[in-house]
Amino acid sequence: MAVGSEWKKGEIWMEKKAKMPLARRQGEGGPGISLLTILKILLAMYLVTGVLLLALATMLYKMQLSESAVSIGIVVIYVASGFLGGFLSGKVMKNRKFLWGMAMGCAYFLILVAGSVIFQKGFQMEVSRFVTTLVLCTGSGMIGGMAS
Repeated sequence: MAVGSEWKKGEIWMEKKAKMPLARRQGEGGPGISLLTILKILLAMYLVTGVLLLALATMLYKMQLSESAVSIGIVVIYVASGFLGGFLSGKVMKNRKFLWGMAMGCAYFLILVAGSVIFQKGFQMEVSRFVTTLVLCTGSGMIGGMAS
């Protein structure tokens, strides 16, 4: 086979790859992930958050939980939701699952922060708590992606 024909095959392959949609190229051969899929995963994460917060509020009302128990419950909810988002995104993407899990955990955290800023009319969170929550959400998303 001539060297020129190998070069032309490579050139044709690059042209086909350039014509693929961006979401398809990111998985490099695996199924792509669309914006709609990302929004569905985020919706599932926030539905789980809502159900678990409702359960925590019920336990607080019925059992008179202490402030530290409620704080632990909120951390568990962050971790569970981040894990779910990482797991679901890892199931959709076949490559780099942990990165997609981290991305979903980070997106979850950013929406939490945006909601907090909007409803509290400003940023009123301690920096250490901010960083801890970011690490929890991102880390649990990464672990969920690796577990998928």
